[in-house]
This record gives sequence, structure tokens and C-alpha cells, in this order.
Amino acid sequence: MALTERSGSHRIAIKEGTVAVTIRDVARASGVHISTVSRTFSAPHLVNPETRSRVLATAEQLGYRPNRAARALITGRTHNIGLIVADIANPFFPPLIKAAETHARRRDYHVFVADTDEDPIVELDLVQALAKQVDGILLCSPRMSDDQIEQVRREVPLVVINRMITGLPAVVMDVGHGAREAVRHLLDLGHRHLVYLAGPRGSWTNREIRRAAGATTRAAGAELTVLGPNQPVEETGAAAAEAVRRTCATAVLAYNDLMAIGLLQALQDRGVDVPGQVSVVGIDDIAYSGLVRPRLTTVANPTAAAGRAAVDMLLQQGDDGATGQVTLRTDLIIRNSTGPGPYAPAVALNAEVAATVKE
Repeated sequence: MALTERSGSHRIAIKEGTVAVTIRDVARASGVHISTVSRTFSAPHLVNPETRSRVLATAEQLGYRPNRAARALITGRTHNIGLIVADIANPFFPPLIKAAETHARRRDYHVFVADTDEDPIVELDLVQALAKQVDGILLCSPRMSDDQIEQVRREVPLVVINRMITGLPAVVMDVGHGAREAVRHLLDLGHRHLVYLAGPRGSWTNREIRRAAGATTRAAGAELTVLGPNQPVEETGAAAAEAVRRTCATAVLAYNDLMAIGLLQALQDRGVDVPGQVSVVGIDDIAYSGLVRPRLTTVANPTAAAGRAAVDMLLQQGDDGATGQVTLRTDLIIRNSTGPGPYAPAVALNAEVAATVKE
């Protein structure tokens, strides 16, 4: 028994039990050259959109699936991307991973995800292990030194996320802007002694936040106490509660939401009113930040947009050698964990009283 498939003015007969549909069958049924079918799957951006749609529809109709191994031998591309993150258990990373995977899949690429557990040695090992299995690597919040990253870039195309290294393609979230907005918010509320609960020592993000927070407090004649470096997890935020109390500061900016949430809960466990006695601000705007009580004021990072932009940059780099840097905007989300400080303007105090009466 034979089935006859029609595509445009072309017909192709497929007999049950015969060999699988080949690229030649798709080309014949689509009315195009074999090389056009090949480009449709290996470099779709080089094919006219109308032709590409016709070839893909025909391939789907005939049940054609390109042989990735054979394609890799011909094109030199695996159509795989490595995505290496500092800690996959951190809620900051899953939205970025999901966005990168979905965006890559639309370009006919697969993403391999690996976790370094914040260890630069593991990170270097993973890059070297993946280098020959992928067409490029996305390094998200890397902990390696600049020299190490420069070295591995000579082995495999790289895009770095949340790290600026001169001459390397990068996608960064403007955490410096977010930190300045957060500190200004606290200063406007009347806080004059702030704490920055720092993140990991090797983190570019940590350095940017610390620099921006320090410059903003100095410009206002306020005081900033830095506690850390710390591992960016909830437990270290909780463990810092006593140190924060000893500083007598009335507001805290934490490296990320996990640390801020741990600190917030530990302060409340010790009878400290948040935000009545101490205001707390996080960075990232993870899902949990809107669920804790009080709801966490935080700086929202565009993690999904960063994942998509990094995939685009990596694939463009592979096509034409282009490099560049993309900076994505961050925004302060004001919720309930921040309130008036000791030097609050009368208008802020009146607003707090009005809100209390209304509740």
C-alpha cells in the first residue's frame, strides 16, 4: 500500500515499510534545491521566509526529521548551547533558563544546563567539558576570574550574563541603577545609616551594587556599613540578623531577595518590627518576594529578557563574529518592607499614620 502526499504541484509516494523520508524527498516535494532544505534547518535566517515556511510545512507533512549528527558533520555545528549558572536552586535562575531554552528551541537549538554551586573550579571544569559538545556557552553570573574567562573564550564562543569584561560579548542587568534607586528610596524615607548585606566575593553584581550604594550614600552625607562577603542564600541572611542589629542601622539593602527574606524573617523572630524599626530591600524580585509578610521591596531584574538576549547574541556571534554588550534596565518595586526612618519628612510620617488608620 502506498500513500501519496501533495505539496504545491509536486507529489511524492511513500510506501509503508520503506526507508525514512530523506532531505531529497523534502526538496522534491517543496520544489527547492537540497541545499535550501539544508539551510532551512541549519541556518534558517539565510532562507527567504516564504520558502522557509513551505519547506518546514512539507517536512512536517512528510514526517521528516533532520539527522543532527549528520548535520553536525556537514556544518560543523551541533545546534547545542551550554548554559552554566552559579546555583540552579536560586529562584533567580529558573526564569532565565526557561526563557533561554524556549528562545533557543525556536532557532532549532537545544540548551544543556549545568550548575557550578558557586564554585569557580567546578565552573572552569564544566566549560572545558562542554566546549567540544556545543556551539557556544552562556556563562551566567560566573565566579571565575577575568583571566580564566578570557582563556576559555579561546576554546569556545561565549556570552557572559551579569559580568562585564572588556572585549567580551555580555548581557548585563543594570543592578547599579537599581541599587541607586533603592538607596535613594531609603534616604527619602529618612534613613541615614544603612547596611549593605553583601554577596559573594567573586561576583561582578556584588561589586556593582556595593559601588553604587556607597556612592549614593556618600553623596547624601549618609553612612553605609558593609557586612560580608556572604553566600547568596536565605540562611546567610538570617544569620546576619544579629550583626545588623549591632550596627544600629535602620535600613538594609541585601545582595538578593533570598538574603533579604532570610534577614526579614530572622529580625521578626527577634521581635524587631519590619519596617517599623528596620526597613529591608532585596534585589531580583523573585516570586517569593511578594508572598512574605511584609511583602518585600526589591529591585526587579529582567531575567527572562536577559536569557533571550544572550541566546540571540551567541547565535549572532557564531554567524558573523559580532560582539557587543547589552544592558537591561532594572526597576525598583516598592512594597511593605520599607517605611519611614528616624529623619523622615513630616509628609512621610503623616502618610504612614494615615495608612495605619485606614487599615
